[in-house]
Amino acid sequence: MCGIAGVLDPTGTCSPDALAHIAQTMAATLGHRGPDDGGVWADPSGRIALGFRRLAVVDPGATGSQPMRSPSGRYVAVFNGEVYGYERLREKLDTVDRVRWRGHSDTEVLLAAVDRWGVRGALSRSNAMLALAVWDSTTRTLTLARDRLGEKPLYYGRADGLLIFGSELKALRALPSFDTAIDDQALAQYLRHTFVPHPRTIFRSARMMPPGSLLEVRASDAGGATCPDPERWWDLGDVAADGIADRREPLAGDAVDELDELLRDSVALRRVADVPLGAFLSGGVDSSTVVALLQAVGTPPRTFTVAMPELGYDESAHARSVAHHLGTDHTEIALSATDALAAIPRLATLYDEPFADPSALPTHLLSTEARRHVTVCLSGDGGDEVFGGYNRQVAGPTLWRRVSWLPGPARALAARAVLAPSPASWTRAAREARRVLPRSADIPNLGDKAQKVGEVLRAEGFDDLYTGLAAAWLNPAELTGVAAAPVTAGPGIDGIDGVEERMLYLDTAVTLPDGMLTKVDRASMGTGLEVRVPLLDHRVVEFAWRLPYTAKVRRGRGKWILRQVLDRYVPRGLVERPKMGFDPPVDAWLRGPLRDWAGDLLAPPALTDAGIDPAPVRRRWAEHQAGTRNRGYALWTVLMYQAWRDTL
Repeated sequence: MCGIAGVLDPTGTCSPDALAHIAQTMAATLGHRGPDDGGVWADPSGRIALGFRRLAVVDPGATGSQPMRSPSGRYVAVFNGEVYGYERLREKLDTVDRVRWRGHSDTEVLLAAVDRWGVRGALSRSNAMLALAVWDSTTRTLTLARDRLGEKPLYYGRADGLLIFGSELKALRALPSFDTAIDDQALAQYLRHTFVPHPRTIFRSARMMPPGSLLEVRASDAGGATCPDPERWWDLGDVAADGIADRREPLAGDAVDELDELLRDSVALRRVADVPLGAFLSGGVDSSTVVALLQAVGTPPRTFTVAMPELGYDESAHARSVAHHLGTDHTEIALSATDALAAIPRLATLYDEPFADPSALPTHLLSTEARRHVTVCLSGDGGDEVFGGYNRQVAGPTLWRRVSWLPGPARALAARAVLAPSPASWTRAAREARRVLPRSADIPNLGDKAQKVGEVLRAEGFDDLYTGLAAAWLNPAELTGVAAAPVTAGPGIDGIDGVEERMLYLDTAVTLPDGMLTKVDRASMGTGLEVRVPLLDHRVVEFAWRLPYTAKVRRGRGKWILRQVLDRYVPRGLVERPKMGFDPPVDAWLRGPLRDWAGDLLAPPALTDAGIDPAPVRRRWAEHQAGTRNRGYALWTVLMYQAWRDTL
């Protein structure tokens, strides 16, 4: 796990030394991603330089250092990530070529595969999370590539006629000539989704590589004012379409066995490291499955759980029970409200562009503490997107089928009725209901969920339904005057019928890479911790799309087949509980310890200076302070934008 950067000069006017200096300056901004080592390489004839920062995880000696030249000498590369099972790929290469290996790093194996099959062929034969830059000295072509699901980030753009790229936007911003003008459409999309969806970035002059894509640029063709468009080397849309066409209905009897075997292999591949390794454990289905399989394929792992009782978030007892059952070496990390509040100013710097998922805060705090003990952690991220675990995936389509037949005016009237009571009123109603209803009927955060129901009732179609369930600001144009365009999910969604599976596709194609994986990458790499995600092995994702929908969501509950696998290792009673989020109490904070901080950032002059209409923000601020509505997430989105602007 590392940070990469580089610069391509289409004109050839920069000297090799000048290019090397630029690459080194860019890479220096990524020291948190690679605290162990660094390097730079420049083509002696000019045109390109590659920079690198290293977190040594596999082959930590000099033979694993980058930038690295391929065995043939034709290619030079910098690589951020891991090639899982690279030993298998190395054995395959040894059967067709006599490679003179210098060490045992996955980078060297990947470059030997590029020698043998080219970049596309090497990528298709690799099981990897990666961001990769390869220079072909024969064709004088630069290839940038990103992994299938978007676990590792890669940005590119232009400055002073140079094509520049890096693992984070701060590497691009290291060039004084980089244009930091805001992309108005990206801002509108951010305000709606709480993140900037690819391929846009918050800056007009930069783009994010989409998952599963690559970009080939010949040095002689790299000129021009615009960035070239990448191509897909792996496409989730094709995976979904092929899976649906090959779908086994009803569920095959051996499906649970097949998923168990796939996940075991995925976990086994991801436990290979030359440094201390652990796993995050919340005690929920996803993390418990990963830890159980990690224990099954090797020695009991080191596990970490964060407990924040002051913040209303404490899964430590559940995690402790699972850890005791599996026999892990378990560490509970207790964090106070003071710890969390003190870390908020770091978020804007960590994320480089506005990012408003509140769970980024505890994720970074957990990563910081875990890094004191290990260098690599496995996590259960991705289970909700792949196996249908979000509440909106379970409840949204069901509710939509029940109300979509109503005329629009009738649904609008029902929406007003649902949205009229305050969250406090809904809370009192829920409290009264608990006196006569069984505990299984309890609905946490009923008032906030009622607001989402109101948005569903107002929806006029699938796009409105999905946006209403996931949006922080449903209509960003009221803030900036710019309407948010639909997210770019690719043409694959056109071949997917049914609200349920279209929602799964969008969550995996957009929310997963730009929201969940961005959160985890920056939160962990900000403290030099590598996080690996076994549930996102591409073989698991491809298998999941071949399953009928009822294998994922059944009888109003998500992740059915994943639960069947976990039942083989952990008693269901240890993990069976309502889904708990990982979010700090933003609503309460904005009425309490963060009120003055937020009030300053949301003051009308500050909002106007940022190009945001103060009126709708101040209305929600007043509603929130009065308690008539919980507006914490919408306000947090604006606050994170304002805090990020202060870093420019």
